[in-house]
Amino acid sequence: MTNQALPLAGIRVVSLEQAAAAPLCTRRMALAGAEVIKIERPEGDFARGYDSAVAGTSTYFAWLNGGKKSVVLDLKSAAGQAHLTQLIASCDVLVQNLKPGALAGLGVDLEALHEARADWISVSISGFHPRGPGADRKAYDMLMQAESGLASVTGSPDAPGRVGVSAVDFSTGMYAYEAALEALMVRDRTGQGEALQVALFDAVADWMAVPYLWARYGGQAPARVGLAHPGICPYGVFASADLQEFVLSIQNEREWQRLCAALSLQDLAADARTVSNAARVENRRYVDAKVQAAFGAYNYAELAPLLDQADLAFAPVNSVDQLIHHPDFATISVQVEGQPVLLPVVPGRELNQQRDLPVPMLGQHTDEVLGTLADSTIS
Repeated sequence: MTNQALPLAGIRVVSLEQAAAAPLCTRRMALAGAEVIKIERPEGDFARGYDSAVAGTSTYFAWLNGGKKSVVLDLKSAAGQAHLTQLIASCDVLVQNLKPGALAGLGVDLEALHEARADWISVSISGFHPRGPGADRKAYDMLMQAESGLASVTGSPDAPGRVGVSAVDFSTGMYAYEAALEALMVRDRTGQGEALQVALFDAVADWMAVPYLWARYGGQAPARVGLAHPGICPYGVFASADLQEFVLSIQNEREWQRLCAALSLQDLAADARTVSNAARVENRRYVDAKVQAAFGAYNYAELAPLLDQADLAFAPVNSVDQLIHHPDFATISVQVEGQPVLLPVVPGRELNQQRDLPVPMLGQHTDEVLGTLADSTIS
């Protein structure tokens, strides 16, 4: 796919970003063909230093910053703030996730900019909605997992748990990207831009819709059951004779009957304690124990084709190392410090549309980008 055919070709994005949520939003913009100018302080986005696992660069930074232009500005100086003003004046979209009040402290008045340019789009990412009581509070991924109730429905029955990746940051970044695309579509039709607000708390609250609805209208929130399902049985982790753990998901009565037939559990299928999903949930320990005893007669290599033949849903509980070698795991390449690094593909885009984008070194594009502003008027 040529640059001209990319959906965001010709769109300039300036991003005052750090950590994960805003960089994920602009990473998707860069992949879609936008010119993304990443403004960094002289010491760089602090996510560069989270770790050094990928050719001396952090895992987060390598994943989220391919294809962007790194421009270093000293925003404490008058010259740095003047260059920032020029860059913002030159862009179609501003993305920022600075702490509340920081943008105004740099001399950037979003309201005035929108008044001056009707077609301009800004995307502001915050912890809580800026008009809510938590507007000035700090908000990080793990804090939001705890405060939203996500941790209360994650983990084992004995203790809450954190989702093992920064799910709140990532969901927020994708909501921000979706909102920016919608605003660009509206601008194409009407010429009108928009000031967008995307909050981490709002993002994770939306993902919490099902347990929220259970708690508010169903009487109580679902119990925390680890890899099981609070309302379906059997649904959870079982093990084969050779101790391969796997998750089994029985979604309806037809599947329950097929499972019992495959495992020669006809007596269990006729048991009054298993005649419906509700009955099985009420008698979960009994049902799970019977099913587990049957699974324990097979090694996983024997059990997998048996379950496949019965058209049942199951999956091994894999390690990250096993993900690397999974036959369905597709990758794309980026350049990090001159070395090729494989990343997971972006869903929804064909492999031939996913480009080899280099991750920028700190300040790599400062002279190039600021050189385009030499004849501009600061506004």
